[in-house]
Amino acid sequence: MPVNNHIAECEAEIAGWRQDLHRRPELLYDVVETARFVTDKLQEFGCDEVLTGIGRTGVVGLIHGRGGAGGRMIGLRADMDALPIHEETGAEWASQRPGLMHACGHDGHMAMLLGAARSLAETRAFEGTVAVIFQPAEEGGAGGKAMIDDGLFERLPIEKVYGMHNLPGMPVGRFGMRHGGIMASTDEFKITVRGQGGHAALPNRTADPIVIASSIVLGLQSIVARNADPLKSLVVSVTEFNAGFAHNIIPDTAVFSGTVRALDAGHRDLAERRIREMAAGIASAYGASVEIDWDRNYPITVNDPDESDFCSQVAAEIVGADNVDPSAPPLMAGEDFSYMLEARPGAYVFIGNGDSSGLHTPTYDFADSAIAFGASYWVRLAERALGRA
Repeated sequence: MPVNNHIAECEAEIAGWRQDLHRRPELLYDVVETARFVTDKLQEFGCDEVLTGIGRTGVVGLIHGRGGAGGRMIGLRADMDALPIHEETGAEWASQRPGLMHACGHDGHMAMLLGAARSLAETRAFEGTVAVIFQPAEEGGAGGKAMIDDGLFERLPIEKVYGMHNLPGMPVGRFGMRHGGIMASTDEFKITVRGQGGHAALPNRTADPIVIASSIVLGLQSIVARNADPLKSLVVSVTEFNAGFAHNIIPDTAVFSGTVRALDAGHRDLAERRIREMAAGIASAYGASVEIDWDRNYPITVNDPDESDFCSQVAAEIVGADNVDPSAPPLMAGEDFSYMLEARPGAYVFIGNGDSSGLHTPTYDFADSAIAFGASYWVRLAERALGRA
């Protein structure tokens, strides 16, 4: 398998960067040390320009090809933030910050892109410019959107943009991608049921919001089963329910919240409409009312078909066609790289992380053995996309 020789030789060093980043996790936009680490490395590698503070703490390194500045520009993106989880791996490089850890592999994503950046800056075997994008606040903070809103694509003439995420359960040395939706939209809702409280011994004199809210929760389960196209993916999950304060008092209100995940824009709209209709209708039937707060969060991550095919070809050059799944199943998790793919054509791919624990768990760790594959993929993608094979 033609992994980049220079990257393979430096794999242990790149893994060391990853482990250093793992020891010092930071959340959302507060990735100050992480961004400084990335900035220092990019400057050390000889990037032609390093831009900082895009989207508050985002970093972008520009690497010009042999022809110098000008020509086409592509973007390669990695995320930088960690999660509020207490690590339980017991690894030598475990988090030194209690309650924080890189439980989604963003440390590995940064290391792979840094390894690729150093190789690209040394060889410059392409025409045009590669922008290596290090983004804050992927974990719920919409850092990708913040970078766009801060002028990322106005300041830089990026034509196409590419992303990558590790996938536990997929063997190391394998890649997966697909046409169209590869990650789901992530809408969130909170529903407040306003009834009439009273003595628990006299429920006939109340409009019990707990019963009403429970009826709504059960009703919402029929949306996927009876309203959605069974051939299209949709998830409606209630994840929090709060009501009451004493065993002998029926409260006035009950509040519950949850999430909607969709891989189809029409079903995303369908779910919101039916949740609003069902909640209002059930509450009215019981003589109560509802207030609905809806957060239309990350959009669907949609791969351009041509770019997905291109990424499949590039990955095959690294690991062989037998180790590339061009029709990998999508995930119902969300990803704010979706905002970048709304703004520019490109593709998002999965790279195998082996038999590690699942993402967002306290025992998860990125597989350092995947680094050479991921960094080599980035280098080859840049060289192919910018016309110097």
